[in-house]
Amino acid sequence: MSRRLVLIVEDSRDLAANLEIACLAIPNVEVKVATGAAEAWTLLEDVRPGDSLVMVTDMRLPDADGIDLIGDLRRHASLASTPIVAVSGDSDPALPRRLAQLGVSAFYRKPYSPISVANHLRTLLDALPNPA
Repeated sequence: MSRRLVLIVEDSRDLAANLEIACLAIPNVEVKVATGAAEAWTLLEDVRPGDSLVMVTDMRLPDADGIDLIGDLRRHASLASTPIVAVSGDSDPALPRRLAQLGVSAFYRKPYSPISVANHLRTLLDALPNPA
């Protein structure tokens, strides 16, 4: 059976927990949390054909740069079109442009409203084909 999945990649346990709680308000959604890129890839191995997946990722992870994680995802055949939302406390003015070039759906600077991010993720999920 296909699922509606949200993958949160965030090394701050508090931020990840707040975002997870907000995302659990999305109807019929399963939320997975990874604290780094390696753990995210482990969780992504469980994504099945037909699953509706969206991802939110921090740009500064303990084991990778968020830009690299997004770029690697875009090069992965079965995950290349995954809608992605990026979050960061980085004040680099060029970051939003770099993320847009990678096809990121939205960028939120920290601190952000977890409810706003979750609502955006819900919109992205709702736009994907319905799981069977």
